[in-house]
Amino acid sequence: MALPGHAQLDQLMVVEVEIGSLSTAGSPRTSGPDPEHVESLAVAQAPLPPITVHRPTMRVIDGLHRVRAAELRGQSKIAARFFDGDEADAFVLAVESNIAHGLPLTTADRKRAAERIIASHSRWSDRMIASVTGIAPGTVADLRRRLPGGPAGGVSRIGQDGRVRPLNGAEGRRIASELIASDPSLSLRQVARAASISPETVRDVRNRMMRGEDPMPAPRQGRQSGRHESAAARRRGFGTTAVACRASAQERAAVVERLKADPALRFSDSGRTLLRLLNVHTISTEDWEELIDNVPPHCGGIVARLAGDCAEMWTELAARLRRKVTETA
Repeated sequence: MALPGHAQLDQLMVVEVEIGSLSTAGSPRTSGPDPEHVESLAVAQAPLPPITVHRPTMRVIDGLHRVRAAELRGQSKIAARFFDGDEADAFVLAVESNIAHGLPLTTADRKRAAERIIASHSRWSDRMIASVTGIAPGTVADLRRRLPGGPAGGVSRIGQDGRVRPLNGAEGRRIASELIASDPSLSLRQVARAASISPETVRDVRNRMMRGEDPMPAPRQGRQSGRHESAAARRRGFGTTAVACRASAQERAAVVERLKADPALRFSDSGRTLLRLLNVHTISTEDWEELIDNVPPHCGGIVARLAGDCAEMWTELAARLRRKVTETA
C-alpha cells in the first residue's frame, strides 16, 4: 500500500529554497542533528541531495543534517522537494524517510514516533505502523496497549495492503450472515468487501448457515490445550523458541528478531538460512488468508500438497530439536 505521503510528494519538481525560511521543529530525531554527520556531509565534494519540506509550514521533513551541512558550507539556499499533505502525514513521511537512508533514528526515537502515529493514524494496523517506524509489529502492539484508549480504537484496521479488516472477527461474520440472508446471490468477494473479512471466511459463514449452524464457530479447545502444552514445554526447558511456534504472528516476529541478533546464527550460512525460513512464518493471519484467497484454483491441489510436505518437515525439525535440547539439558 502506498503511504499517504507518497501521493502528495512531488518527486519531480526540485526548487531552491532559502535556508532561513525553513523550520526544523517537530523532527522525530529528538536529540537533534549529529554534529559529526553534519561535518562529514559539509566536507564532502558532492552536491547535497534535495531535502523534503512541508509546504504549508516550511518544516523540514527529511534532510535536517543536509540543512546544517549547507549552512556550514556557507550556502544560503538548498535544493528541496515539497510535500503538500497535512502535518500528521508529514510526520509519517519524516519517520519513514529517516529509517530508509542516512543516519537512522534511534530505537527510542522510533518508539516515540510509533506512539505519535498510533494516535494520529489509529486505524492503521500494527504491521503498517511497524513498516513505517522500523520496529517490530509486536512492539507497536505493546505501545498501543499502553496508550490511553488501549488497543480497541475503532472496529477495524487498515493493513499494509490497504484492505480494511475488523478487529472483531465476530462482527465481520455477523455482517456477512445478514448480507447472505438478505441476498443469497451475492458473491463471496462482494460479501467479503462489505463485511471486511476474507472470501474464505465468507465461504465458511455461508456453509454454516446452510447447515443451520451459528455463523461464529465455537471456541476451539485445542487453543486452550495448546497454552497448557506451551507451559509444560517451558517446565521441560524447551525455552522461548519452542513456545513461539504456538504464539501469535506478532510474538513470533519478536522472537525471530531476537534470534537475528544472535551471532551464532547471523555469522553462519546455515544460521542465516534458518533465519530466512523462520522469517517467512512471521506474517500475520490476514496475510496468510490473502495468500490462500489468491491461489489459482488449478494450482490449489499442488500448493496444498507442497504445504503439507513443508509442514511435515517443520514438524520433524521441531521434534529433533526438542530431543536435542532434552539430551543436552
